[in-house]
Amino acid sequence: MKTAVVTGCSGFVGSAVVRELLNHGYRIWAVGHNGNFANLPENPRIRRISCGLEEITTLPEKIPAGEYEAFYHFAWAGSAGPSRGDTALQLHNVQWTIDALHSAKKIGCRRFLGAGSIVEHETVAAAYTQGNRPGLGYIYGSAKLAAHAMCMCAAAEAGIELVWAKITNAYGVGEHSPRLVNTAIRQCLRGESPQFTAGTQNYDFVYIDDVARAFRLIGERGNAFHDYLIGSGSPRPLKEFLLEMRSAIAPELEFHFGSVPFTGIDLPLSAFDCTRTRTDTGFQAETGFAEGCRRTMAWWREMGGA
Repeated sequence: MKTAVVTGCSGFVGSAVVRELLNHGYRIWAVGHNGNFANLPENPRIRRISCGLEEITTLPEKIPAGEYEAFYHFAWAGSAGPSRGDTALQLHNVQWTIDALHSAKKIGCRRFLGAGSIVEHETVAAAYTQGNRPGLGYIYGSAKLAAHAMCMCAAAEAGIELVWAKITNAYGVGEHSPRLVNTAIRQCLRGESPQFTAGTQNYDFVYIDDVARAFRLIGERGNAFHDYLIGSGSPRPLKEFLLEMRSAIAPELEFHFGSVPFTGIDLPLSAFDCTRTRTDTGFQAETGFAEGCRRTMAWWREMGGA
């Protein structure tokens, strides 16, 4: 039976990947911070291990050495909200990711799957554009970028395969964060007209079930020391996505564009190219944005509204 280790197992992406792996016959060592396993299903193939990021170096004392297909590392402190701009915390995340990689090697994992982000590309553009004044959110992006680069070196030295998967923008059932899709859907549920930037910047969204399947396929088929972008395969200006959302879930509401200033980086459409992911792993997104928004809105209704 295939076996994998998953940190951040109760998070939005981590818990979805656990379910995906279970559905494909894996046995899981689920690593949760301070015993947090709230989003995990009851399944005899899950072994729960309580271990915080600050003690990730002790993981080999808690998980027996053996043969493991992959170590999926999703645990990351301060991935949303003001903590994204906390330099000390984000620097700790970089070291904890390196520590997790070394723990994976000691346990006997064949490969280490890092969870990156499209914000890595945005950070490079933001930091190296003359005269630009990047926002604090790019401190989080800088940490992801540093973790990616350092893991490449550390993995090569340690003799473990590194595969780095970068998510464009995951959304869907199970996410509680105040990110764009969630915020807009909850405003629609309250009958409010959402306010946006002009929406001319290029964007992409990928539904959580597709994200989970992509991680499994990348873990199984991705080439060592390669990075793979996880997206819908159909990037476009943000306004087009939001108008599709409006048509799908709130055609009676007005969506206001241009009332919120845009201070980020507008990446070219080529930055969202998922060709390598599709070619190497066979992944292709299956859930369209309109359908994903309908599912997410229905879930929020079941949760008790906005």
